[in-house]
Amino acid sequence: MNRANRKILICGFTILLVILALGFVTPEPKRIPVKSATPADWNKDTFWFEPWGSSGVHKGIDIFGTAGTPVIASTHMIVLYQGALPKGGNVVIGLGPKWRIHYFAHLNASQETLPLIAKAGSKIGGIGDTGNAKGKPPHLHYSIVSLLPRPWRIDKSTQGYKKAFYINPIEYLTPR
Repeated sequence: MNRANRKILICGFTILLVILALGFVTPEPKRIPVKSATPADWNKDTFWFEPWGSSGVHKGIDIFGTAGTPVIASTHMIVLYQGALPKGGNVVIGLGPKWRIHYFAHLNASQETLPLIAKAGSKIGGIGDTGNAKGKPPHLHYSIVSLLPRPWRIDKSTQGYKKAFYINPIEYLTPR
């Protein structure tokens, strides 16, 4: 490898490390993603509950409420996707601090056009029953996925290897 290529490689690696570090130092205010909801509005035993339909294991929590109740950004995030998916119905997917993907599903509708950056507490949609929640009580399915694996979380439960990536939203939302 010649000197110029080595410099380019070192520069690229440095930029990558800086970007990665910025994801960890970005402030992460945490909000329950349904306006006025409390822990009484979800079942504490639903994270990693099985059996759960075609996905096998429930990898999030369901926060129940009245249809149309505002769903808010649980933290600052870059909106990656706003639209519809077969299981999730109307969804919003955002990248938050610490390289975590926040997934909001079964919305009755999302805001018409979300900005690229949604601040913690800003409205992103309303509770609904879209996707595979049709005919069930209105709720928000909320999941968090870490892009950086945490292998120490892996266990022998069904799909336990996926625990390296999925974060329990109840632990995330509970102040320490």
